[in-house]
Amino acid sequence: MSILSEFKEFALRGNVIDLAVGVVIGGAFGKIVTSMVNDLIMPSVSYLIGSADFKSLSAVLRPAALGADGKETMPAVLLNYGAFIQTIVDFTIIALVIFLVIKAINRVRRQEQPEAPATVEPSDEVKLLTEIRDALKKPGA
Repeated sequence: MSILSEFKEFALRGNVIDLAVGVVIGGAFGKIVTSMVNDLIMPSVSYLIGSADFKSLSAVLRPAALGADGKETMPAVLLNYGAFIQTIVDFTIIALVIFLVIKAINRVRRQEQPEAPATVEPSDEVKLLTEIRDALKKPGA
């Protein structure tokens, strides 16, 4: 089997195509959630805490060094903990939204599944044959 035909077989398998569709939809979903965080949630949070966003929060580990002419000779060293907090907020919201979507999908799937059929009582013929079989199994019969 040639490499080209093996690759074609691999690429056209259902799992690979499903994975590709999932990646594309996941990328688009990530953009939606990022927009929701940046455009809806973070303005509300910034209103409450008084900051535009978490990304601007940092601690100065070493201030910038200025030369005699007032120009910066060595940049400041910052601990940007705000960006980390922003990433945690983004992740939490994405995880919550994915959880809610999966929960809704599972609820729909459960509703779509048909109910298990009720047990059907065997007919008179089957009952009679069962009795005969059981009688033949008894010792001494």
